[in-house]
Parts: sequence; C-alpha cells; structure tokens
Amino acid sequence: MTKKEAILRAAQEAFGELGFTAATVKDVAGRAQVSFGLVSHYFGSKQELYLAAGFDMADKLVSCLTQATSGDYTGLEAVERYMTAYFQFTEEHRLRFPILLRCSPFSHVEASVDAAKVADKFTVFIDELKRCVTNGMQDGSIRPLPVKETALIIYGNIVGSVRTNLLTPYETGRIFEETIKHVVRSLKNSPGQDGC
Repeated sequence: MTKKEAILRAAQEAFGELGFTAATVKDVAGRAQVSFGLVSHYFGSKQELYLAAGFDMADKLVSCLTQATSGDYTGLEAVERYMTAYFQFTEEHRLRFPILLRCSPFSHVEASVDAAKVADKFTVFIDELKRCVTNGMQDGSIRPLPVKETALIIYGNIVGSVRTNLLTPYETGRIFEETIKHVVRSLKNSPGQDGC
C-alpha cells in the first residue's frame, strides 16, 4: 500500500468515525503513520481530503455494483444483485464505510463541504438502479412504476438499512436480507397486477 492509499484509508476511518468537524488532519496523519505535511501535500485542504476519502470509497463501491449487475439478468435479478453486493461491501468495509454515510447527499452534508460535488458523485448509484428498473419493466420482471422515484426509494431503503446496521444500537442481524426481500416483493410483476 502506498502512503497516499494509507492516508485515504486513515481518512475514511477518521471521518467515518468522527465526522468532518471532529476529525482532524493531524488525526488522519497519525492513523496513516505519515507526517502532517505529507497529507497536505497529497490532498491540500481538509475538505479536499474528506471528499477524496469519500469519493475513493464510492468508486470502489461503484466497481463492485457494476460487476454484480453486469450479465444476463432480468431487471429484478439485477436489483437484487445490486442490493446484495451493496450490503456485502458494507460489511467488508465496516470500519471505513461510514465515510459514505457522512459524505452523502442522503445525509446531512457538512456546511463547509461542496454539496454539489457530493450530489454529482452519487448520481451513479441512482443511475444504475434506474437502469435495472427500466430493464425490469422492459423484460416484464418489474411491474410498471415511475423509474426515477422507484430508484430513489430503493436506494433510500438501502441507505436506511445500512445506517441502522452501522450507526444504531438496535440488533439488526437480518435487516439486509429482509430489506432485499421487501424491495423485491414491492417491485415484482405479478400476473393481473395493475401498474401506476
């Protein structure tokens, strides 16, 4: 692992655990075992470090989701695979994933962070769900629904489940599995079912 990669990992942990305001560049440098100056050299400001850490995690997740949904799947199967891959990624990166919960348009974006950059970065998650839903309506596996709103509702279910799993004291042993089942039941096209 390069020093730059070590800094990104440390920033993901620090910002994920403490948030933008409480985490410091000095803390990130200490976690990465590098000098404060090296962090500044690679990333400039604290805001740029925060965005780089969040966007790095987002890029890794996008790669995972793209791989999971690429193939000869019905739209409904692709949605299920997307959700499964998302939840597995969350678990695999449990200590660093909360950076995406904090650096996300689906949560409170810190006042000093460029919210437009964050929202733009996250459109890829919704766009992939829109693609899956559209394909599902075309192949008949998903009932007729408004595509954009459906994609946002699915993503809202994912984010809510992840936040509940990672950030609350509630026992959530089966929340991911049950969320997937709930969404699939909601989308599935059944004979004689009316669309909207």
